[in-house]
Amino acid sequence: MEREKQPLFTSYEQNNRYLQDRLQVDKSFDIVNLDLEYAGRKMSMFFIDGFVKDDIMHLLMKLLAKLEPEDLEPDPLSKLIKTYLPYVELDQVADLNQAADTVLGGPTALLVEGVNKVIIIDARTYPVRSPGEPDLERVVRGSRDGYVETIVFNTALTRRRVRDRSLRMEYMQIGRRSLTDICICYLEDIADMKRVENLKSNLQKIDTDGLPMAEKTVEEYISGRHWNPFPTVRYTERPDTAASHLYEGHVLIFIDGSPSVIITPTTYWHHLQHAEEYRQKPLIGAYLRMVRFIAVWASIFILPLYYLFSTNPDLLPEGLKFIGPNEMGTIPILLQFVIAEIGLDMLRMAAIHTPTSLATAIGLVAAILIGQVAIEVGLFSYEVILYLAVAAIGTYATPSYELSLANRIVRLFLLLATASFGVIGYMVGTLLWILYTVRMKSFEIPYFWPVLPFSFRAFRDVFIRTPIPLKRERPSVLHPQDPDR
Repeated sequence: MEREKQPLFTSYEQNNRYLQDRLQVDKSFDIVNLDLEYAGRKMSMFFIDGFVKDDIMHLLMKLLAKLEPEDLEPDPLSKLIKTYLPYVELDQVADLNQAADTVLGGPTALLVEGVNKVIIIDARTYPVRSPGEPDLERVVRGSRDGYVETIVFNTALTRRRVRDRSLRMEYMQIGRRSLTDICICYLEDIADMKRVENLKSNLQKIDTDGLPMAEKTVEEYISGRHWNPFPTVRYTERPDTAASHLYEGHVLIFIDGSPSVIITPTTYWHHLQHAEEYRQKPLIGAYLRMVRFIAVWASIFILPLYYLFSTNPDLLPEGLKFIGPNEMGTIPILLQFVIAEIGLDMLRMAAIHTPTSLATAIGLVAAILIGQVAIEVGLFSYEVILYLAVAAIGTYATPSYELSLANRIVRLFLLLATASFGVIGYMVGTLLWILYTVRMKSFEIPYFWPVLPFSFRAFRDVFIRTPIPLKRERPSVLHPQDPDR
């Protein structure tokens, strides 16, 4: 939806009054309007208290106070911008509505008598925390900086690692009321420009009041298939991870107010990779990746398999007859799993909302009351707790938090299918999961690539952490303009 335009009036008083009404200066204490007079001309400044750099604005006002009327002749706009406003980020707009919206974003608008444009001074500052290591993507060795909630800081952290002249940072605003700043980032010499244009087109089609949940709102608009539990984009808070995806040909989306950067497009296997694998020697990284795969797949299949073998012990070979409870207990195994799953989710939510100082108490409650006491009273069996713990560890070992939640839904689905139809339910449920993920696409990219469709080189890179000197080609599925690294 395009913004309604309002060209400047011929009268300074009309322009000043229009901006005051547009910004409702008298109704908000933090919107400041200063009526000034420098060099014999009336001037007016509009800015948001708390967003402006006081020392910069004070310096500029001191310089303006020294001007004489003849200093601004014959072209006051050119004189101010090129000579008497010594600041690096200056702009000029001929639309009063655009000027008002710009002020709400943080910059200062300077209205000058006899000048037919509004001067924009981008001397803003946002309350921001210092870049720290992301909690979800920690590494033993590697950088400790992470993205923050300010878009300019995040683009700077990225450009620090990608000093390529073809790196593009394209700016746009989304949200009729929020006017949220968004940046599309890509390497023009590498990325598929058709995909870049399609992504920009999809972003420009977003028609909503605002983006209250920032990156999650944008994802729901551009990814489609709203009831699909699997993530079709990847999030990262690490600049080094974002930079490595740029070199492959991915496109990033930065959203002001969010420390998470969206990576598009992504496959299922992107969500199973972690920076730690590339911070160790190739053999160690390959081992860590295989352990991670085992943990993730165990989180999906181990509970349905245990239930299947417990209810059908004849399926077990002689050497595995110990699997299954010795006593069935007072509560059916399926109900035990369902209760335990819900209990784990309750604990997870409680941990999120619990202050750090009380987190130890939550752990004690979980270990003593839910674990030991629940077994002693007969609510759970020892084996149920064991296999549930393995599934929980696999869930937490999944690098992508969004994929771990989707895998939890798949686990419950397989468990219910196995309980309802036995071996057939387990096999059909697994087949349906495979077919569903194989048919998925992430921005026209097959979600299960390189397994289906199969690509040997990419398949090898996915399952074995290939040494970096041997990775000479970019992923072909992204159609990079420069396929060689």
